[in-house]
Amino acid sequence: MQRLLAPREAASILGISYPTLKQWIYHGKIKSAKTPGGHHRVPESEIDRLIPKKLERGDIATRRGNFRKISGRNQLIGRVVAVKFSGLLAQITLAIGEQHITSIITADAAKEMRLKAGERAAALIKSTEVMILRV
Repeated sequence: MQRLLAPREAASILGISYPTLKQWIYHGKIKSAKTPGGHHRVPESEIDRLIPKKLERGDIATRRGNFRKISGRNQLIGRVVAVKFSGLLAQITLAIGEQHITSIITADAAKEMRLKAGERAAALIKSTEVMILRV
């Protein structure tokens, strides 16, 4: 017998809001079962049906071309001067003009971008967060 998930749990897995999931149930976009008390439960098979089977990543040039197509407008392009790894985190320092800016990102993200000293990168500043992207 397959596992049935509460709507909030199913919404979290699918990356959508709880109200959106409820609308999908009401409009038949996703099947659900009802408990004796009248509560909806979503079968795991429905979650699997809606999750993409494969991430479309494309080649490296395509992925790099997409990095700057984002809504953040506060981008400061500079040069990586230091990359320090410590467990799950990486500290990235960029030189932008005569100033340095430092960001803490996941080690996985830094490794995936292959950040190293001397390369160009941009600091993306959104509210109180500073993110790093390779350019």
